[in-house]
Amino acid sequence: MLGAEELRLAMRHAPILLFDEREPFFPARFGITVLRQDGSSPSFARRPDLKCPPSGRVIEYAIYYDYDIQHLYDLEHVWVALDEDGEVADAEASFHGRYLKSLLPDRSNLTDGRVSLYVQPGKHALSPLPDVFPLLPEFESCTSETAGAAGLDFGDFLRGELETNEEIDRRVERYLRTFAFTPASAYREWAYADRRELFVSWPDLSAEIPRRVRRELEHIGEHDPYP
Repeated sequence: MLGAEELRLAMRHAPILLFDEREPFFPARFGITVLRQDGSSPSFARRPDLKCPPSGRVIEYAIYYDYDIQHLYDLEHVWVALDEDGEVADAEASFHGRYLKSLLPDRSNLTDGRVSLYVQPGKHALSPLPDVFPLLPEFESCTSETAGAAGLDFGDFLRGELETNEEIDRRVERYLRTFAFTPASAYREWAYADRRELFVSWPDLSAEIPRRVRRELEHIGEHDPYP
């Protein structure tokens, strides 16, 4: 269960997320962990190395989506480092299995303790600047021609709890192809920071994810025109 102080910090510094105007999928939950400056991430294979004093803290946001435009299950991350006075000292965010620095050098994307980040259309990688997304080779094709191509694609921590096969992957692909789109490349803020129900502890989220995936598979099976 998320403690009162962790919840306060998480909501106070929740990143401002800017989504493409045609984005079909939005976060379902934010799994929160408050780390010491040198603490290891419980949900991403790394030890955050952000610029903050030893007495500082790092808020980890494990952002769960039921869908990426190419697959069922998607987990992204934002790390916000606070100094000893509780001010934002640094930030990083996930980007296709790696991560980018997310606080601009002039701090121009920081407003009232919240870092503004753009979300890649359909794929949900995060960047402080939207211009990086069209440089990706499959920026448009991944949301259209190859929508659903990865089927059910889940993290290593769920192996043994979830499984997939060719039939499941085909069903997921057929379903996701109904959401195919061309990015507008115009972004707007998704308001969520005051929605208490979206913020949970990481252990609670990691326990919830398999249930959510199974629920979505049932939904897909019920609506699959080719059962």
